[in-house]
Amino acid sequence: MNPLKKLASQTAIYGLSSVVGRLLNYLLVPLYTRYFLPEEYGVVTELYAYVAFFVIILTYGIETAFFRFSQKEKNNRVVYSTSLISLCITSALFVFLMFLFSKEISTTIGYPQNIEYIKWFAIIIGLDAISSISFAKLRALNKATRFALIRLVNIFVNIGLNLFFIIYCPYAIENNLQSLNFVNSVYSASVGVGYIFIANLIASIVTIIMLLPEMIHSVWVFDKRLWKKMMVYAAPLLIAGLAGMTNETIDRILLKYLLPENINTAIEIGLYGAFYKLSVIMILFIQTFRFAAEPFFFAQEREANSRKIYADIMKYFVIVTSLIFLLVTTFYNFFINFLGSNYHDERGFLVVSILLLANFFLGIYYNLSIWYKLTEKTIYGAYLAVFGAIITIVLNFLLIPSIGFLGSAIATLACYFLMVVASYALANKHFPVPYNFRRISLYFFLMIGVYFILYYTNFTAIINLLFVLTYLLCIYVLERPKIKNNKTPKLF
Repeated sequence: MNPLKKLASQTAIYGLSSVVGRLLNYLLVPLYTRYFLPEEYGVVTELYAYVAFFVIILTYGIETAFFRFSQKEKNNRVVYSTSLISLCITSALFVFLMFLFSKEISTTIGYPQNIEYIKWFAIIIGLDAISSISFAKLRALNKATRFALIRLVNIFVNIGLNLFFIIYCPYAIENNLQSLNFVNSVYSASVGVGYIFIANLIASIVTIIMLLPEMIHSVWVFDKRLWKKMMVYAAPLLIAGLAGMTNETIDRILLKYLLPENINTAIEIGLYGAFYKLSVIMILFIQTFRFAAEPFFFAQEREANSRKIYADIMKYFVIVTSLIFLLVTTFYNFFINFLGSNYHDERGFLVVSILLLANFFLGIYYNLSIWYKLTEKTIYGAYLAVFGAIITIVLNFLLIPSIGFLGSAIATLACYFLMVVASYALANKHFPVPYNFRRISLYFFLMIGVYFILYYTNFTAIINLLFVLTYLLCIYVLERPKIKNNKTPKLF
């Protein structure tokens, strides 16, 4: 199969679990924003920001190291078993320590009455860390269908339990249904948003059970020599991952401490978290792409035309993400209705637009980052991520006190844009790829031009859609000669 078509097919299968799953999870946002006030949803937003950091720490870059050494080592099974045993040990230690200090941790982050949150999330993070390497194994073996199936089961369990606890149980109690005895045995209204976490916990347990065949059939050999080499390769990726997660989530933590005292921080965090969800389609595509692209990039390394393939992938990636940006902003009034009326804040459109553009650049950065992974100069990934984290933290400290979460969105955009610039400069020096910079720049500025037309005018949705279709037509006209001559196969 043509390599670009192969990547497209893998992206499509991974996308089944990611697109369907994220869209179904996205339908939970209207549920949360109608059953919980912004200050309650703010608790969810804040705690999941902490979780994101711990997941990075607990996986410590070993997924990418697994992909790399699976290509280098003769015995792939030993690479997997070494990674799995390492994650099992560190995850077990993490869960033990979190249980031991759960009271102190819950008090430190401002939830002294909810020690159970710490324990639930400790188990969730530990199980997710262990399952991550089995998911990586499925990706490396191109078992995208099984990967998608397990992810979808996880999502359906999570969603089903959310609906059960948040909608059905209160309804059963209110209407005195026959299932009332069972409901009373598993439900307590005082738990509130905690049921979101319980649903996640049960879904993680189901996932690890489904992945047991991958783990049981492992050779269970721990190669200490190999492990040391993998850790040397992965250590900079851990730093990069932590710094990268700082860029993605630190704003939801800093808002609690940097907003003026006269502002209800819980409400602002809840609003910002909900607005971030509206950029889910962009994030969704990027995540889907990454699942397929990372093992694909490593597999293509030895091909004679690999760099040309990387360049083509970048161009098509920009085309797709630019269309996502325009569609979400064009039909913002449709998307905002997915949130409860308490979340229809006038700042939403600008914040969502900025976050979409920020994630657009994040996707470009992920494409560029292949240069330091292939050259095994992963330390540069750490440098770039720390560079971005510094920008994020500094701008959040400067902007949040004066313009609130709008400043957080601006900081995110500035961070990812500057990381793209820096990574592109370094890539040209260490691993030059013939990206079609002129064509990519043209598509970007056309996208921005259409956006500003939509922003500063008050046309109907139909007229706005015509502008987007015109943009799509321009792309088709520019790309059609290559497609017609079969010089560059279709990717999406």
